[in-house]
Formats: sequence, structure tokens, C-alpha cells
Amino acid sequence: MSQNLEERLIDIEMILTEQQRMLDDLNDIIIKQGKEIDTLKKENALLKNLIERETVKPLSEETPPPHY
Repeated sequence: MSQNLEERLIDIEMILTEQQRMLDDLNDIIIKQGKEIDTLKKENALLKNLIERETVKPLSEETPPPHY
């Protein structure tokens, strides 16, 4: 009985160790994705700013074409 209990405990410890490793791996992935999201948000804001600056302006703000 003691041998069976010891084997079960060893199995449980192995399973817990594997789950801890998986949690650590998932945490690393989440941290990496968070950094990527932050980078993409900054790039998106920059592109949005560029688009807003280069969109068509009201007629009063537009410079006339050279042939006028």
C-alpha cells in the first residue's frame, strides 16, 4: 500500500511540475503578446496621425493648383 501511495504521489508531482512549466510558458507568451500589442497600438496611432494630416483639407485651407 505504501509503495502504491508513493507512486501516486510521484505521478501527481510530475503532473504538477508539467502544469507549472506550461503555465510559465503561457505567461511568457502573454507577456510577449502584450509587448507586441503595445507596439502595434503605437504604430496604429502614428499611422492614424499621418492619415489625418494628409487627408483632404477644407477648400479654404487648400492651396490652389499651379495652373490657377
